[in-house]
Amino acid sequence: ISSGDIGIYAMATLVYELLDQQINGGVEGDHPEWLNVEIEVIPGISAMQAGAARAGAMLGHDFCTISLSDLLTPWETIEKRIHSAGTGDFVVSFYNPVSKKRNWQLNTARDILLKYRPAETPVLLGRQLTREDESITITTLAELDAKDVDMFTLVMVGNSESRHIVYQNQQSEQKQWVYTPRGYKKKLL
Repeated sequence: ISSGDIGIYAMATLVYELLDQQINGGVEGDHPEWLNVEIEVIPGISAMQAGAARAGAMLGHDFCTISLSDLLTPWETIEKRIHSAGTGDFVVSFYNPVSKKRNWQLNTARDILLKYRPAETPVLLGRQLTREDESITITTLAELDAKDVDMFTLVMVGNSESRHIVYQNQQSEQKQWVYTPRGYKKKLL
């Protein structure tokens, strides 16, 4: 049981990892009873889907997710993935962006992505998505700062084609959306 999609950076993987170790060795002690547990993985709405839908259609083209937690993955591996996402021009959803003990990774990721895309690239900060105290903030890659983020925040960075639309309607209400076009202008011209 976990929040969001249990198969994305959540508990389903740990359950299967423990079963694998029980079957193939590596677990301290023998726990054959683990193999009799009924397991059902029910997908939920991921934070990236919820955030993209709340703000418009940011996942309209190719995208990836990267966890910035280096507790189980070496930072060198994470950094390589960020460079690859930048080179590939993917929309990037950062999970586990900041914690009390890890507060520098997000700003480092920002600096890496700034090598591959414009400073004005839209960034969505979705905090407590699908919960009562949900909040959505749209900023830019240049303005993204770890001090504005916590572990309950999804950080979604657009690709080089992502667009931020701001509109003032007739009732003087400001509306804004972020979307990523399905095609590249370069291809369509």
